[in-house]
Amino acid sequence: MDLLNTLVEKGLRREPPTREEALAVLATSDDELLDVVAAAGKVRRQWFGRRVKLNYLVNLKSGLCPEDCSYCSQRLGSKAEILKYTWLKPDEASQAAAAGVAGGAKRVCLVASGRGPTDRDVERVGRTIEAIKEQNEGVEVCACLGLLSDGQAERLREAGADAYNHNLNTSEATYGGITKTHTYADRVDTVQKAHAAGLSACSGLIAGMGEADEDLVDVVYALRELGSDSVPVNFLIPFEGTPLAKEWNLTPQRCLRILAMVRFVCPDVEVRIAGGREVHLRSMQPLALHIANSIFLGDYLTSEGQAGQADLDMIADAGFEVEGTGTPTLPAHRADALAAAGGGCGSGASAAGGGCGSHAPAEGAPAEAGAGCGSHSGGGCGPCGGHAPVPEPAEAPAAEAAPGGARTDLVAVRRRGAGTDLAPNA
Repeated sequence: MDLLNTLVEKGLRREPPTREEALAVLATSDDELLDVVAAAGKVRRQWFGRRVKLNYLVNLKSGLCPEDCSYCSQRLGSKAEILKYTWLKPDEASQAAAAGVAGGAKRVCLVASGRGPTDRDVERVGRTIEAIKEQNEGVEVCACLGLLSDGQAERLREAGADAYNHNLNTSEATYGGITKTHTYADRVDTVQKAHAAGLSACSGLIAGMGEADEDLVDVVYALRELGSDSVPVNFLIPFEGTPLAKEWNLTPQRCLRILAMVRFVCPDVEVRIAGGREVHLRSMQPLALHIANSIFLGDYLTSEGQAGQADLDMIADAGFEVEGTGTPTLPAHRADALAAAGGGCGSGASAAGGGCGSHAPAEGAPAEAGAGCGSHSGGGCGPCGGHAPVPEPAEAPAAEAAPGGARTDLVAVRRRGAGTDLAPNA
């Protein structure tokens, strides 16, 4: 296809496609799907080789969020029967993080539900960051605490945070239909505060909320303009007890096209397969590794994920390797730009001429009130949804019949790890 050849050439030059070209990727047929994956794979390998970065979520404070994000199991009014607990102590959080690091995670994402942190919360998270870094040499720490006030990003940076996660989630045009308690501009402001403090910006999206192709393209271009170093791509997990519980709009093929479009628009940026990969990509997860270069290991914020060992086996079987702590994630031109800006973790800040996020943060660019490295409003560095390991055949529940091929049997609430007495899945 002439389209795919053009997209590969542009990606190798760190040049974004036109809006029409990005829309065309989403409109390709199933017959063309492997060609699309192969083309995106060429761009991925140019900038990231065959490395896969592992990230691990620690939910510091779960549930009871005052925000009303429709997709989130921790939202105001949610009837989802998730774990609810207040702040983990620094040593508890560090112990939880150690499980992920032992499994190969290079970055630990610290998430707390809520609209945003108080100054006391920032101090508490700062102590947690220090405890994690004392016990785990070389680990990166990303904080995801919601909307930041003036000076808070700087204090997190001083405490040792490398990145801040705050997702855009959807286009500016549709944002008001998803969340009423804060605005698209609020999210932008927080990502800009993180950038200004020298933190690497982690900001992404949620697909499958009923948006149009144009909305997906809009949000990805906005993330590029915003200067995201890491773009988590979440696939909505229709959690029972939330307003979007019946939105089963995704297929594995659709998910792969979305990931490819993100890779073409953001060629040299960490593209992370985040929440919902087990639910929606299912057996095609290994194919997605040819496009994305980063995943979460084990469980998510409020739901269970694929077993950690299964993740590692999948990476090895697909011919990829886990990225070590001594290897910078992003290409040198982005890592150098972040270092010049005073940032850390080698994730690379945006620089003139860089790939996704090669421009200064734009006034209308998006972020998320606490969802960056994943997909949950009010502080979610990771998706609220997830998927439990498939039970033994005798115990497996029958998949419920629902529009769009719903697989509600794949969604399970997290009952282990942080906030519980059970060992984490890492």
